[in-house]
Amino acid sequence: MANFLKLTTIILSLMSSALLLASQYPMASSSELEGEDDEEYVLDTQIPNFRSRSRFLASIIKKGAHCDPVKYNICNGISANNGTSILHCCKTHCRNTLGDRNNCGKCGHKCKLGQLCCHGSCTYVAYNANHCGKCARKCSSGVKCEYGSCGYA
Repeated sequence: MANFLKLTTIILSLMSSALLLASQYPMASSSELEGEDDEEYVLDTQIPNFRSRSRFLASIIKKGAHCDPVKYNICNGISANNGTSILHCCKTHCRNTLGDRNNCGKCGHKCKLGQLCCHGSCTYVAYNANHCGKCARKCSSGVKCEYGSCGYA
């Protein structure tokens, strides 16, 4: 009986420590890694014949908006967010082919583990001085990118 109480105490201590650590260092969710699900794209030009109640709403497409590549394609290579996004209808949803890891550069082109989609091309960000840890984060001249950090050591 004494061994059972010791074991229970040890297990409870380990569980409370794990919960404490988890609350201090939360893991990033997949939506944080890929971008927020409620992300919106502000179109650089308005879509003609887009059914909307206002001119302002006609210039916004939400991430993952439904599209039909044959009939009603609202995101057929359209530029958004001042040229930082190019929207294409992949299967039946609008995707940014300049920044979507599952549709990088074109629909269906997936980046490998450890890569991000940086301006339409799959890029390893752990050791790239021009994309260190994330797209477009440049290290200072002469500073190496190691493990996704400039000047790691």
